Amino acid sequence: MSQDDHGPLRVLVAGGGVAALEATLALRKLAEDRVTIELVAPEREFTYRPLSVAEPFRAGEMRRFPLEPLVHAAGGRLRRASVVAVDPVHHAVSTSEGNELSYDVLLLALGAHPLEAVPGALTFRGPEDEAALAAVLEEALRGEARRLAFALPGGVAWPLPLYELALLAWTYLADRGAVGREFALVTPEQAPLALFGAAASEGVGTLLAIRRIELRLQTTPVSFADGELLVAPEGQLAADRVVALPRLEGPRLAGVPHDAQGFVPTDEHARVQGLADVYAAGDLTSFPVKQGGIATQQADAAAAAIAVRAGAPAEQTPFRPVLRGQLLTGIFPRYLRGDPGAGTSTISTQPLWWPPAKIAGHHLAPFLAAQLGLPRMPPPGPGIPIEVTL
Repeated sequence: MSQDDHGPLRVLVAGGGVAALEATLALRKLAEDRVTIELVAPEREFTYRPLSVAEPFRAGEMRRFPLEPLVHAAGGRLRRASVVAVDPVHHAVSTSEGNELSYDVLLLALGAHPLEAVPGALTFRGPEDEAALAAVLEEALRGEARRLAFALPGGVAWPLPLYELALLAWTYLADRGAVGREFALVTPEQAPLALFGAAASEGVGTLLAIRRIELRLQTTPVSFADGELLVAPEGQLAADRVVALPRLEGPRLAGVPHDAQGFVPTDEHARVQGLADVYAAGDLTSFPVKQGGIATQQADAAAAAIAVRAGAPAEQTPFRPVLRGQLLTGIFPRYLRGDPGAGTSTISTQPLWWPPAKIAGHHLAPFLAAQLGLPRMPPPGPGIPIEVTL
């Protein structure tokens, strides 16, 4: 007996972010009316968070979209609540409203919690820390903070925003005539943005060298106090202000298996290990790289598997990560691509994907571009690269 004999497959998506929207778009395209899709999320807006690094430097504007019409346009419906527990035996979730919602298939896309990792430093988590970062920039302009350090904590596997913060800070201060400032980037990596491969790493290293941003590799920041950044394995770095990325912790959702850091283990089709009819995508999974493009790839794998479960003529496509990153520099962005499976590495001033969004979701990027009235196809000719506002 097919799923059609029982009516549409009821898909419940916990979350309203990148992975949730990508999965909704993919499911609606692959399974059409074989599924109903309900998103459960407390947010009123979808926030395009990757551009939060640009706002304090006035180098870009973070986009916000009303969530309910966005979900409707993607092919789902929205329930404003938070999922607080899962009962996988009875195929139901509990919400913050005290309700119990049943499902045929559940997709978890709840993200992760950012936490301070370098005590004493400014932890830049996103929009909530923009004012604090802007205050640091003003101190640097006035000469009250002349030595700025940007610190990547140990265990953070997506370092690209830290490089953007350092490059944008250099450009912001240089454009305003603030000379004599010192910049350092402290990272446990073996090479700058090494996860993208050798070619991209070399290109990013050249960018840092041109701007005289000191690069401290294989160095882990520990804490900041009294003008010194303590680092491991040993030593310290003089600094007036330190900006650090957060470490992430999973949501530890009741009824769902997770590791010691709260992250959910999944297989290559995004199925939660040990649970039937439960999938997960995005930052809450145990895949080490927490990034929007990776989240969309996981969501696509989940959507393909769910579409097959719904009886759609689709093919299950396993998650095979390809890294795509748009590095904002304050001048021309750099487009980075790393394919661990193929062993390739690319860096370019020209877009390597279209639309050239910071989150290169197969379905989400063109969907958001359409919401903004941007072209679906690249313009003819080589063109001149622009700082993209997607």
